[in-house]
Amino acid sequence: MIRRLALLCPDPSEPTYTSRIPAPVQGYHDLFARFGVEIVAHPWVAPVPLDVDGVLATLAWGYHFHPETWDRILRTWDAALPLVNPPDVLRWNTTKTYLQGLEAAGVRVIPTRTPARSTAEELEAAFAAFDTDELVIKPLVSAGAHQTIRLRRGEAAPPSMEGRMIQPFLPAVASEGELSLFYFGGRFSHGVRKRATGSDFRVQPQYGGHLEVFTPDSEALALAEAVLAAAPEGIVYARIDLIRRLDGCLALMELEAIEPDLYFQFAPNGGQGFGEAVLAHLAGVTAEV
Repeated sequence: MIRRLALLCPDPSEPTYTSRIPAPVQGYHDLFARFGVEIVAHPWVAPVPLDVDGVLATLAWGYHFHPETWDRILRTWDAALPLVNPPDVLRWNTTKTYLQGLEAAGVRVIPTRTPARSTAEELEAAFAAFDTDELVIKPLVSAGAHQTIRLRRGEAAPPSMEGRMIQPFLPAVASEGELSLFYFGGRFSHGVRKRATGSDFRVQPQYGGHLEVFTPDSEALALAEAVLAAAPEGIVYARIDLIRRLDGCLALMELEAIEPDLYFQFAPNGGQGFGEAVLAHLAGVTAEV
């Protein structure tokens, strides 16, 4: 029986999340208390106690600030301690080159270029290739729109850097919005529409983004399920972000399987399906040992 879970949380020495972390931690406490399971908040940078029945990475905020440490932890994870989602899934999902892998598998994604460096020449080539006057530049390892830049044609190029991806800016982010579909245990749970407001193009609430319940149509559901089918096995929870491309087609913006905000306030029964999926997965893992 699953009685105790460790919840990976931000490094206490990282001040970015100090004021934001108590509420979601309490949310996980409350959710798993329904199942008689204790949640132990634990910094992702520290060794996990062995007296737990499994580990959740859903609040491992800040891993993108220290990607080498994050990768080492996942590569050397003790297989006897079940991690949800599994370490190989989290490693795959850490670097956004996974988008190109999904595209090669037949998934419709946002056009993406990943040059060795984001030079002015590469940016000009992207303007031409995407047939657009606006680009979005972001790190290949990132979260929460960290260091994401919107660049208009004619503006001064940002400093050339390694590890950047370049995509066309998509106006749908402020109209139809970014459409997030949540899957727990392979089953659709709920949908959330995230729309940029005002002058900011980012949809996250800390940048003024507006959230509302979204009921996906057959097009969105079919694309989300194609994403899951092409992704690595073992995904217990996922947020699949879709957006309308310049050509009018709905496409994958991001598959988040590490630490997505799961918006339990919009989920049936406050996210009970998430708890059920996690505990069913851990019970299956335990039975195999």
